[in-house]
Amino acid sequence: MRKLLASLSALGLISVSSTTGVATAQGQEQVTMALAMPLSGAWARIGEVSRAAAECAVADINAAGGIEALGGAKVNLVVADVGGSPESAKNAAERLLAEHPDISGGVGAYVSSFTLPVTEVTERAGIPWLTLSYSDRITGRGYKHVFMTSPTSVQQAEDALPTILALAKQATGGKPDTVGIVMDNTPSPVGFTEGMRDGGLEKYGLDLVVDQVFTPPLSVAGPIVQQVRSARPDFLLFLPTATPDIKLILEQLTQFGLTRERLPLINNGGPMGTPDLLNVVGEHLLEGAMFITANWGLKGQEDFTEHWKECTGLPWVTQDISTYGHFWLLKEAMEMAKSADPEAVTQALHDMKLTEGPARFFPGGTVSFADNGRRENASIVIAQWQAGVPVTVFPPESAVAEPIWTGQ
Repeated sequence: MRKLLASLSALGLISVSSTTGVATAQGQEQVTMALAMPLSGAWARIGEVSRAAAECAVADINAAGGIEALGGAKVNLVVADVGGSPESAKNAAERLLAEHPDISGGVGAYVSSFTLPVTEVTERAGIPWLTLSYSDRITGRGYKHVFMTSPTSVQQAEDALPTILALAKQATGGKPDTVGIVMDNTPSPVGFTEGMRDGGLEKYGLDLVVDQVFTPPLSVAGPIVQQVRSARPDFLLFLPTATPDIKLILEQLTQFGLTRERLPLINNGGPMGTPDLLNVVGEHLLEGAMFITANWGLKGQEDFTEHWKECTGLPWVTQDISTYGHFWLLKEAMEMAKSADPEAVTQALHDMKLTEGPARFFPGGTVSFADNGRRENASIVIAQWQAGVPVTVFPPESAVAEPIWTGQ
């Protein structure tokens, strides 16, 4: 316990006084925070990683003394399984709020098509909700209580192409001329590629030679991969979001001779770097694949990385460092508001301007939100599978390894 508290203090998450648990007139025994994630269905493995991050965050908050402004109130985590469809996600959110009317704030639901209906429910209830989902629609509906810490799909797409081309030139001295897209039709890939199809690829002199869209889960990948083999793009935007689909397509690409040495793969989203994917897919299929994400293990977080491994049981820091950070942001908002009332917590999140403490868990090291709930100055991170571990290779100031452009 002393080691944990010393670690959290060193990370700037607590002060010595915050561990005393001195009661105040506003003291209460606990506050309730929620997590809504897919714990069954095609995205279940991803949801379990998020759950591990959430449980670690809550354990750390409670070990550090809970919510100091509320007399050391402990955090009670309640978890909802949103299942495998938007309808089941909506139903799960409604049940969650009905069964736990004391929820002060929540986090989820990873897949944008699930986050959209979940946040419709939480917005009506006036519950502040943080997400690392990407779809622009999430924060484009005029909602007051929804907060996104990731760059949106459109922003990621705008930043991705020049970055990808720069990485290719750095490694090969040349520029790719053709690109393929293989994606599912969930909101995040749709948002990510919309601007590319609408002039973005042309702007950077890229010819789209493969454009394959499927509805998950995918049963057969052969016809899709045959299109890729026939067109032979210089690189492939590889955008499935569910682990079974990623595995199926990668296996087919390899069987068709489209190995990593011949076809650079660029994915968008944290699912491409989850520890379970390594176990399911295998190092040989993943090596060299890059993925664009909102967050990952960054240079300068080495002290936290060791704690993360011990606390979550995961072998490296995933995108769910954002999930971990979200619970600390809710705690910080309650400290600011001196209240666990959802409206007060929402207002505190809108007023938040952090450059320390929980801000270190987000790229750029700052957290503040625009009126629409989007984190200001959110930027992309690119990670790459190297020797069986996904490591950050962009931006340079956060990179822990040099990028390798396969297909040379």
